[in-house]
Amino acid sequence: MQLVTEENITELAAERWATARDPRLAELMTALVRHLHAFAREVRLTEAEWMAAVQWLTRTGQISDDKREEFILASDVLGLSMLVVQMNHRLDPAATPATVLGPFHIEGSPELGFGADMSEGLPGTPLYLHGRVTDLDGKPVAGAVLDVWQADTEGLYESQVADVDEARLRAKYTSREDGTWCVRTIAPLGYSIPMDGPVGDLIGRTEISHFRPAHIHFLLAVPGYEPLITHLFQEGAEYLDSDVVFGTKQELVVAFERREPGATPDGGESAEPWFEGRYDFVLQPTA
Repeated sequence: MQLVTEENITELAAERWATARDPRLAELMTALVRHLHAFAREVRLTEAEWMAAVQWLTRTGQISDDKREEFILASDVLGLSMLVVQMNHRLDPAATPATVLGPFHIEGSPELGFGADMSEGLPGTPLYLHGRVTDLDGKPVAGAVLDVWQADTEGLYESQVADVDEARLRAKYTSREDGTWCVRTIAPLGYSIPMDGPVGDLIGRTEISHFRPAHIHFLLAVPGYEPLITHLFQEGAEYLDSDVVFGTKQELVVAFERREPGATPDGGESAEPWFEGRYDFVLQPTA
């Protein structure tokens, strides 16, 4: 029988996890064991700190549900989500860059037509976002589905608003034959990540800004092209340089230009002032 010591525990644990029948699982788990043990040794982890970490993870799981993904939020603020995105989406420099999904995406958004309003009369300044979806050669991509979602003017997503079960500030749009797309919504504002949970408690113990710059989420899944999860950020918005989830990229910053009442990009008319943002999504073909 081999006795366990501080010196050999890491090798013993790694050897056991190396027996995983799936080679990739064996690789992941043995590396996880080695790095966790190295972390504990580096910081001289105490039993009280270990228990605090276990309790924090327990609370993170308890507060998560089908509308709130606290573990994704934890991954986001640690920079892990963006690291994984960038490692797995090494796109052509001409392609639209990817960013994090975030914890508030919900499946099943309603399908709306070109320029239809996904804000459904919610307060806020009207915003028309429009442009084209193309490939790397500039050829239009027709039939591209753009899954769009955003927070309201209070910085809240529908899952954070009590008694709201229907779709709110989210929809799916489809690019036309010439690749053009148009979304009608309201201008977003910067907002704080949820601070009422374990992640917020941890952030509150630091000098880290807990705000995100004004943005709108987009997910494009088009057969024959690499899937794209990204944001469009408002030019000049606060927190562009300190986004708590590290999601800001210069290529995704868009000017929201103020327009007077009149013709809108969807071919209609606005009776009030509105904002216009133009952006062309460039998709990379799958290998």
